[in-house]
Amino acid sequence: MSEPVIVLDNVNKSYPVYHHLIGFKNFILNLPGAIRSFKRASYEVFHSISFEVRNGETLGIIGRNGTGKSTILGLIAGVLKPSSGRVVVKKRVTPILELGAGFHHELTGRENIVLNGVLLGCLKKVAEERLDEIVEFSELGEFIDQPIKTYSSGMLARLAFSVVISLDPEILLIDEVLAVGDKDFQKKCLERMMELKKKGVTMVFVSHAMEDVKRICDRVIWIEDHKIKMEGEPERVISSYLSS
Repeated sequence: MSEPVIVLDNVNKSYPVYHHLIGFKNFILNLPGAIRSFKRASYEVFHSISFEVRNGETLGIIGRNGTGKSTILGLIAGVLKPSSGRVVVKKRVTPILELGAGFHHELTGRENIVLNGVLLGCLKKVAEERLDEIVEFSELGEFIDQPIKTYSSGMLARLAFSVVISLDPEILLIDEVLAVGDKDFQKKCLERMMELKKKGVTMVFVSHAMEDVKRICDRVIWIEDHKIKMEGEPERVISSYLSS
């Protein structure tokens, strides 16, 4: 059995909740209580989350909106820190977490391919060598030489996905980006993900498209009520999730 390359060990994540002060005089007169109130005011995204992702495995994360799926990807990517617990990642992470992240909106699509490649840890020379391949996969045509501030969300998704899957990812994080764009391009993206899967790329895939999750994932985690409600074989977990 392959070793784990992603480990979340008893991870908790909370965000502070800020309140408007009602009366400066009352705040001053009850300063200790007000300070304690501020310290206690927080929103818990999830608590005691623990799981591993093994090398070459594709893990799906499902759940309703607001349950913390994207937060988990942010923790794995290192853009978020846990409130407590341990997050260990043993390989280079390539994330697609937000459309347009890492792009400069005044630059053209072609220029952003090189820029985004470098930001993802790729050598500029390698990004330039794969430029034509990335442009072809994106199917952006003449728009590739237009500033990306003129792009639609679907075009941004095409560009982001095309860059990431062409630069030899070791751990690939995908957050709902396939929900944007036309069906033909979504199909092509899934086919490329299957190719990466066969090459042993580790993937964590967040999606509301259950058929896509079934097709590509080896294992699925269902997040509900701030914790892992169920984990296991995709068909079984998805069936329980949809029944709920």
